[in-house]
Amino acid sequence: MTDATRFLEGQVAVVTGASSGIGQASAIALAQRGAAVLVNYAHDEDGAEETVRRCSDLDARAVALKADVSREDEVRAMVAAAVEAFGAVDVMVANAGIQKDAAFTDLTLADWNAVLAVNLTGAFLSMQEAVRQFRRQGRRSSRALGKIIAMSSVHDVIPWAGHVNYAVAKAGLAMLVKTAAQELASEGIRVNAIAPGAIATAINRDVWSDETKSAALLELIPYGRIGEADDIGEAVAWMASDAADYMTGHIMVIDGGMELYPAFRDNG
Repeated sequence: MTDATRFLEGQVAVVTGASSGIGQASAIALAQRGAAVLVNYAHDEDGAEETVRRCSDLDARAVALKADVSREDEVRAMVAAAVEAFGAVDVMVANAGIQKDAAFTDLTLADWNAVLAVNLTGAFLSMQEAVRQFRRQGRRSSRALGKIIAMSSVHDVIPWAGHVNYAVAKAGLAMLVKTAAQELASEGIRVNAIAPGAIATAINRDVWSDETKSAALLELIPYGRIGEADDIGEAVAWMASDAADYMTGHIMVIDGGMELYPAFRDNG
């Protein structure tokens, strides 16, 4: 009898930046639904191997691969490695991202370029190579020819002082997703994004692990809690499924209400 919870059985996902946080949670959620997963990482090999182990514990095939998503040759090699390991690529989760924060006039050109290279160009290259692979292999075990899920942020619409490179990259990613979706929909390729709000990951540990900073952050979250990486991973798995087959060009906001501008709650 088929296990209905393993609705991605026979499919292959590539998850970039999957050694920790949202990327790790996304890889595990996909594996739990039966997908084979290529776990991409840039620096944290131990974290990537932990992701592989946790996927394997769910009876899913998984391998780790180091690749810099800002480099076209390495992205092509990453997708080729997924095909060599598992025979195809059905889902691309373009999650890899970095932060290099500074006040506007203190931000260096090098840090501006580094964040855009990974967070925006890296997503573009990963999405582009995935589409090429979708076309090469043809339609497989899904209603769609292929599924792309990019990781945006509430800061694709909410300005973020001191983080202009990050906010600009995410705003650009939002339009990248919509434009790619418009162009590729007729081929049966779905392109969507998720825009998380505040999620407790290593990148912002100094905030959520500090009682004073955490309390200040919660003032911005109407739902009253900081998100967990699994909140996003679960959405990734659903968005990759045939249950979401009629969705493309959409940015799903998962933020506990941050985009509701809670500062205006008492100013109506």
